[in-house]
Amino acid sequence: MSMSKQANHLPTKPDTSGVATPGVATPGVATPGVATRDVATPDVEALNQSLKQQLQDLLEQARLNQHILKRHQALELKLIGAVCFRDLLDTIFNTLKQISELDFVSLTLLENQNNLKQILSDLEIAHDEYPCLLFAKSVADFNLDGEALTKSVLSRFDAKLHGHLLPSTDRPPSSIAIVPLLRQGTLFGSLIMGSVDAERFNPNLGTDFIERMAAIISICLENVMNRERLTHIGLTDALTNVSNRRFVEQRLLEEIGRSRRQNYNIACLYLDIDFFKKINDEHGHQGGDDVLKEVAGRIKKELRSHDTVGRFGGEEFVVILVNTNQADALMVAERIRQSIAEKPFLLTMADTCSTSISIGLATLHENQHQDDISTCAEDLLWRADKALYQAKRNGRNQVCLGLI
Repeated sequence: MSMSKQANHLPTKPDTSGVATPGVATPGVATPGVATRDVATPDVEALNQSLKQQLQDLLEQARLNQHILKRHQALELKLIGAVCFRDLLDTIFNTLKQISELDFVSLTLLENQNNLKQILSDLEIAHDEYPCLLFAKSVADFNLDGEALTKSVLSRFDAKLHGHLLPSTDRPPSSIAIVPLLRQGTLFGSLIMGSVDAERFNPNLGTDFIERMAAIISICLENVMNRERLTHIGLTDALTNVSNRRFVEQRLLEEIGRSRRQNYNIACLYLDIDFFKKINDEHGHQGGDDVLKEVAGRIKKELRSHDTVGRFGGEEFVVILVNTNQADALMVAERIRQSIAEKPFLLTMADTCSTSISIGLATLHENQHQDDISTCAEDLLWRADKALYQAKRNGRNQVCLGLI
């Protein structure tokens, strides 16, 4: 009950002007012929105590609300301050969950947004790292009971109605809030918050606060995706959609530094498409581009998510294999060679061609770290390149090992 409402229920204040009415007992005033007695006021005292307690409760609730507000302001600042996709995902799945005392948080994004899945792959963000990050193939995948998701929905969880929006879980939430993520009025994802408390997200509750949070998350996602996309463009070969030389050289330095700290081997493959000029001469530059794109794709299929492949220039590619010894690297190189040589290439102009690839392999052992990182990287690439030319001299379509 508010103070104003309580004030309206206070009793009328007694008349204590000191003017006595004959024959009537006026509180606090002696009246001739009438015995004076103290007037008991238990109701007033009880009401005062009640008001004091309610005031204390209001103050305590105000302090609690202030604390909650500060926590959510800190959350908003952390969301806005996220500089990369991983930072933002950590904030959504961990900080938001903790601050808002949620039992479940899920984020679903449209798969075709700015080549997002490819960017996440290049950032080495694996699916098992964020199991509650899902991708929808179309806007229709967000529909609820056949209707488009246009506004926030608070509801008891219904597996048939809501299950397609959530990852598989042994302990689904009892109540959920499904909030659309919009960018310039267009749906590009949804944020789902869940609780084991069936009344936490009651349909009768207001949605202003969670919609504000969703708006902030939408803006932050757009900013981070644009930033990562620009970075991706700057470090990606436009034709083959694998890393460019700048990224590979940068990544090699990082991996050598990491291998020194964690004591593991690194292998480097230097690859060159055999007789590539002949392909251009016979099938034109479009045919050559088709072969380059397909070769890049076949190489990538033989690698792990944390390995790196990049186009170094022309028809040359470089692969960095992390935590890989020479024997394992040789197996990977041989798989790549076979994948190129054993299957013809389908070209844009409904034509086909066959080609092969030569590969030079060099490794960096944990005991080869005497030099600085830049020198080690240059030496590793140089040895792999020398091995590649040895494979060319030996007749092409083969793998050669570089000097140790």
